[in-house]
This record gives sequence, structure tokens and C-alpha cells, in this order.
Amino acid sequence: MPQDDLLERLLDFLRRSPTPWHAVANMVSRLEGAGFRRLDETEAWRLDPGERVYVTRNDSSVIALQLPRQPLEALRMIGAHTDSPGLRLKPNAAQTSAGWLQLGVEVYGGALLAPWFDRDLGLAGRVHVRHPDGRLEGVLIGVDRPVAIIPSLAIHLDREANNGRAINAQTEMAPVLLQGGEHADLERLLLTWLEEQHDLTGIEILDFELVLHDMQPPSRVGVEGELIASARLDNLLSCFIGLEALLASDGSQGALLVANDHEEVGSASACGAQGPFLGDVLRRVSDQLGGGGGEDVVRLVQSSRMISCDNAHALHPNFPDKHDAAHGPSLNGGPVIKVNANQRYATNSATAALFRDLCREAGEPVQTFVTRADMACGSTIGPITATELGVPTLDVGVAQWAMHSIRETAGVRDVASLTRVLTAFCNRTELA
Repeated sequence: MPQDDLLERLLDFLRRSPTPWHAVANMVSRLEGAGFRRLDETEAWRLDPGERVYVTRNDSSVIALQLPRQPLEALRMIGAHTDSPGLRLKPNAAQTSAGWLQLGVEVYGGALLAPWFDRDLGLAGRVHVRHPDGRLEGVLIGVDRPVAIIPSLAIHLDREANNGRAINAQTEMAPVLLQGGEHADLERLLLTWLEEQHDLTGIEILDFELVLHDMQPPSRVGVEGELIASARLDNLLSCFIGLEALLASDGSQGALLVANDHEEVGSASACGAQGPFLGDVLRRVSDQLGGGGGEDVVRLVQSSRMISCDNAHALHPNFPDKHDAAHGPSLNGGPVIKVNANQRYATNSATAALFRDLCREAGEPVQTFVTRADMACGSTIGPITATELGVPTLDVGVAQWAMHSIRETAGVRDVASLTRVLTAFCNRTELA
């Protein structure tokens, strides 16, 4: 069945994307397989109507662009982010205690820490090396087997463990890696893995960005397989759905997918939503296919629409009081429009009306999430992108449980549902 094929592609993408760099590499592979041409930001661009192109920045953010054959007047933009909360190695990560080589870690983003204990952990990321001829290169590394674990302290030694005790990330969350290991063993292991994975020998490791990740593979859960359980659903699920929608569209309209890194830490980076990446691309596209002046860029942006996709908090059956009674979206209940009066989400009535009409056109239900008035609200790349560009924007997402945990849960039917709505968006003639 088509939905089963879609879910198999999703599970494979999640499994093979333990870091933002891996996620972008996998998205690039899909794009190139569909005929998208790579652009280099350091070179002059030549764009032709009807082309499909993409560009990356920092190897952790990507923009894919479908150009119409007719004059470019508007873009249907889909936004997501490639990063997820978790544990990242510090630069001088090797440390020893009680006869064990351990890894010093830093918490990236607002991670839910308790689920990280007693998990089989792999190691992945990118490593920059110097070759014997002096050439510098960055390569991806992925240790696809359990090499580390953060053991819990036994209840007998901590009788308050179940009473809401705080977790100290500095002193309590260093994973154990190697019994009897010394500091130098970490570099030795990295060199071994680089040789195994890339046939690199005689190299010098200059620096790295490495991430610990859960080795439990993504899976379907529930008596009828109605749930998806996986790491990094926030927000690789949106990256996948946005990519599927772009590839499934008919190519008649101008459409764009942007997947930014660093959303979980505020988006303030060269490749984040608060940085210039998307604006730089739009200006260069306008230079090629429009008049090239500042007025043409503004006209393009104001004629376009952005759907920022980031997962929404589903109503939790054990904690129904954590939701506003009228705004608790359910898993497998359809896409969720996210609304916040204080602009933590970019949705307004005009952009929400467009999305509701898209859901009607695609034959899909639609839900709404508003946080309780007595609780703080998270945010997304939506308000940041709207602020940076001025593009009319709304925030939507798939409902999920356990956001920012090492393993999150979403509904199977919602994947195909949002994909159909976003495909309709990419094909839509009128955006006003």
C-alpha cells in the first residue's frame, strides 16, 4: 500500500539520520535522485525556468527549490529544522573515573534527560581531518552499534530517585565507553572508525562535532501499528514530510523547502532560521529570474507563503489537564495548526484560513493547538523566519507525545495526511 511505502521510507530516514549532517546528506541523496542540481554558494549561479536545484550550508541545513516554467511570482515555502535535543561531546571529551573511560557531554537544546539513562548509545557526527598531503576534509562518521551507556544509580543507593530529584548533567550523565581506557583511547577509536568507514589512514584529527544517539531503531507500535516511536521525530518528521511533498508535487508552481539547523538552541547561526541563509538564496533567485532589484525581492516575498512545520503537543491520556480543554490535538487526528497570541507561533487568521482550505481540498481533517493560558509556550522557526523575511507564515505540525525525549511517539496516519496537504500547497495556484 502507498502508506506502507511512505512509512518504510520514513523509518529508514529516521534510522539513517542520527545527526543534522546525516539528515541533510540523506535528503540530498533523495533530491539528487529526483533530478535536483546542486548549487555552490561560492560560485556564480545560473538558473533556468523549470529547474530543480538545491544548496546546503554547513552541511546541516538545506534549501531545495522548484522553479516554475512561467515567470516566478510567488513561492510556496515549507520550513522545518534538522536538529534535535540531545547530548553532544565536549571538545576534550575523554575523562576517566573508577577505571572507566567516559565521555564529557554537553546538553544540546531542551532535552528531557531522564530517558537517556540505561540506553544503548551509538556515536555519530562529523570529523575534520588533515590528510598526509596537508589537505583538510570534513567527513561523516556513524558508529552504528552500541558503544556507550549512561548507567542509572541503583534505587538502593538513592532512595529519593523516584521523588523528582534533579539530574545534574555535568556530574551524573557522562557515558561509560571503555573499561580500563585512557584519554588517548578516544582518538585511537576515532581513527579506527574513520579507517573502517572511509578507508582513511595516516590522517590527523583536527576537530569534531559528535552526538550520542539511541541505538533502538524506529518502529511501529500499538496493536494495529497505529503509532510511530523513534528518536528525533522533532523535527526530522517534518523534514521528511516536507521533502515527500516537494517531490510528489507536479512541478507547475514555484516551491521551496528549507530545513534549518540550530532551531533547538535559538536559530541564531549562519545556517539557522535567524541567519541569512534563506534570504541570501531568495535574493540570488530573484537576481536570476526577476528584475534583481530590492523591490522585486519584496514583491516575491510578499506574494509567497511559508508553512513552518514543527510537531505539536498531543493530548496525553495520563495528563489531560496539561492542555486547554478545547485545544488538545489527538494523534492520528490530522495536521495541527499552532496558535499563540504572543507570537510564539506565526499563525494569523489569514494564513490559518489558507491552511484550512488546503486541508479541505486534500480531504484531510485539521486540528488546533493553543497552550494553556497559565503555561509558557515554545516556539519554532516560523516567527523567526517571518521576522527575518516578512513572509506571511503559519505554524503547523503533526501531533506527538514525549517531545524532546530520546524516544518520541506520533501517529501513523498523520504522516500521509500532512504530506497530502503540503503537496496540495506546492501545487496551489492562488495563495491569497
